[in-house]
Amino acid sequence: MKLVVNGVEHALDLDPRTTLLDALREHLQLTGAKKGCDHGQCGACTVLLDGRRVNSCLLLAVAHDDAEITTIEGLGTSAQPHPMQQGFLDHDGYQCGYCTPGQICSAVGMLSELRDGWPSAVTSGEPSLTDGEIRERMSGNLCRCGAYANMIPAIRQAAE
Repeated sequence: MKLVVNGVEHALDLDPRTTLLDALREHLQLTGAKKGCDHGQCGACTVLLDGRRVNSCLLLAVAHDDAEITTIEGLGTSAQPHPMQQGFLDHDGYQCGYCTPGQICSAVGMLSELRDGWPSAVTSGEPSLTDGEIRERMSGNLCRCGAYANMIPAIRQAAE
């Protein structure tokens, strides 16, 4: 099968039961996406699949042949971080950092959804970037350290 990961095409020979997360971590050595719960409940494994945020632990890699995957490693560099990465740095939107790659990928996907006008469970009228919207849209990404208060201004900064 073929995956395009962070702009690079990879030909992979995988067991059909291999999750997208395991393909990224074990076969491509891209360890930014974390295996937290392995049940799609924590969001630590969030990546962008054809521009949409997904829990990579729930997806079989073979079901996404030719897909374009963006991981935290593909968003920016240390010399030129993605605006969301910079926001998390500027606002200390992390503590231990385990969930941070998934939080950042999810936030990037969330802003795309918001720009496309997708409503959330708390949307009233036209979707806008309120604190309530950010909290609701990011609710699938958990942080054991509780750095949520700093993530909201980080996301807001990146959105600007």
